[in-house]
Amino acid sequence: MIRLAAGVLLLLVLSASFRVNSREIPDELIRLPSEASRFFPRGGADDSKSDGDDSVGTRWAVLIAGSSGYWNYRHQSDVCHAYQLLRKGGLKDENIIVFMYDDIAFNGENPRPGIIINSPHGDDVYNGVPKDYTGKDVTVNNFFAAILGNKTALTGGSGKVVDSGPNDHIFIYYTDHGGPGVLGMPTNPYIYANDLIDVLKKKHASGTYKSLVFYLEACESGSIFEGLLPENLNIYATTASNAEESSWGTYCPGEYPSPPEEYETCLGDLYSIAWMEDCDIHNLRTETLRQQYELVKTRTANDNSEYGSHVMQYGDLHLNKDNIFLYLGSNPANDNYTYVDDNFLRPPSKAVNQRDADLLHFWDKFRKAPEGSPRKLEAQKQFVDAMTHRLHIDNSVEMIGKLLFGIEKGSEVLKTVRPAGQPLVDDWDCLKTLVRTFETHCGSLSQYGMRHMRSIANICNAGVQKEQMAEASAQACVTIPPSHWSSLHKGFSA
Repeated sequence: MIRLAAGVLLLLVLSASFRVNSREIPDELIRLPSEASRFFPRGGADDSKSDGDDSVGTRWAVLIAGSSGYWNYRHQSDVCHAYQLLRKGGLKDENIIVFMYDDIAFNGENPRPGIIINSPHGDDVYNGVPKDYTGKDVTVNNFFAAILGNKTALTGGSGKVVDSGPNDHIFIYYTDHGGPGVLGMPTNPYIYANDLIDVLKKKHASGTYKSLVFYLEACESGSIFEGLLPENLNIYATTASNAEESSWGTYCPGEYPSPPEEYETCLGDLYSIAWMEDCDIHNLRTETLRQQYELVKTRTANDNSEYGSHVMQYGDLHLNKDNIFLYLGSNPANDNYTYVDDNFLRPPSKAVNQRDADLLHFWDKFRKAPEGSPRKLEAQKQFVDAMTHRLHIDNSVEMIGKLLFGIEKGSEVLKTVRPAGQPLVDDWDCLKTLVRTFETHCGSLSQYGMRHMRSIANICNAGVQKEQMAEASAQACVTIPPSHWSSLHKGFSA
């Protein structure tokens, strides 16, 4: 009789609604003890959110590698890894849009044809990655059109866009070279910060998402959002570096851990590897964006050594209380791996400045090639061409500063850094005009030359006009190196 009464009481309890943390949980949502984490948040997650709720709207993702060339292996490797994470998290191919030049997997330099790895002992991350926008279709126009869901603005590619609704969550991940106020692309023009922010504002005005998360890997990547991204767009962004410093490649030749001996290039980027390897091992239903930000910040700072950068966050910081699951899904295999403050992989002892990763590739290629071989001669020429272009760009910008502002003041004006919270430049059209003027007389800035974008912005901020810039550029650049680095065959970067 006692057992019968107890059974009836248990049945009544299970058939009634009850409350957890002031939220009513109806009877049809009662789950097994193994699913308790859906109702009892762990690991510091926001108690007001149902982190396991699958009725969050559709998850969308845009992944873009903004470079080409085998020496930039790591960018496409990063994007492929991110794709695999999203698929394991439950996102469908129809909701993942991939931009990458796709010249790495079957490149003659790749020691494992058809395979891309993102860590020394990692699995192939290339398999299954959709070829939405590749080669010449990896453009600023297509990237912006995909974000806005504007199919009519596309030129080439799969036609896939973010066709999102008001309850949907969007994740955007970009990885490549950058500079103050600019992000590289394998085609021209490049992405300028004001244009990207305008696109994000348009997306918000269309009412076609609930919240958006943007992860950005590039040198000076903080400058893309610094003083530009409003806090009221329901957008949360983190960047690999602040507005003044480089970001870093990792798993590079000569590092510990190094890539397999046959690889002569960096396999990943430090910030990107940090957030993805965190996702690889954690239950994203219980880990928040802020928790991941703290882990990634610690790892990317690399114990505050000279081989690290300062990860930053911008936009609506209230969103960092969201569980990562809302944007990336979560791999069911990690359901039992909860967040612990010190549960992260230690940073490598050394990393490589993003801007020097190409030189490292050419040098490692030269070092390993047989003496007197065509491969050794090719590597030597690649290294010399890259260095010649760098010296040309550095010297040209420095000379233009002296011609415009005088020998004493030129360097000071070019190197001026505005206070935190201010955008790079007052007039973005001026910046683009002066970039085109410089390139007309001095050749392409290319991926390395983006480091001088602050100098050109400062020339704008000083009130210099196009005609003055043209005259100074013509005097500074009597000749242009004949290498592909300086060539304008792809067009202007602005």
